[in-house]
Amino acid sequence: MSDSEKSVKVWDVPVRLFHWTLVLSFTAAYLTAEFHIGFLHTLIGYFLCVLVLARVFWGFAGNRYARFSSFIFSPQETIAYLRSLREGSPKHYLGHNPAGALMVFALLGLLALIFLSGLTTLAVIDFEGPLLFLIDYFDDDASYVARHLHGWLVDAALILIPLHLLGVAAGSIQHKENLVRAMFTGKKNVPADDLGH
Repeated sequence: MSDSEKSVKVWDVPVRLFHWTLVLSFTAAYLTAEFHIGFLHTLIGYFLCVLVLARVFWGFAGNRYARFSSFIFSPQETIAYLRSLREGSPKHYLGHNPAGALMVFALLGLLALIFLSGLTTLAVIDFEGPLLFLIDYFDDDASYVARHLHGWLVDAALILIPLHLLGVAAGSIQHKENLVRAMFTGKKNVPADDLGH
């Protein structure tokens, strides 16, 4: 780190734990579904529901960079940031940049839909779980639509995840910072004149 750079604590422990636990748990959920280990898949699904609810709570109670309010950007700022990315001179943000913020909200929203469709499938196909009351509102056709929807939403996540990784790689290169390391250590090395952002 040069004299013109400062090491700044950005990601707190709960955010980092959430991130890496989500990576491992989503992978485990996907693999248990692929190998038809239903009981374990259901348990991991419940755990993931609690994990995402905890992140939503932390989005209001966490430190400055964990709070959703710190990375809600106007459409104009988001478009300006995406243009600056294309031009190779993006504005630096200590926390989430507008593109990263969009991805966070997209992934959280998609995960919520995956869990809802999974819990619905559990109720109307397997006749168990907290949404069991839904069996009165689903016929066989609707039940299997819910099951297929769950799979389609997971497929959508498998498209967003590589896009997220590409964004991390692009951001690391363009901002000359290791975003993966930052998600382990919680710290970013940034130019001293960027500390106000």
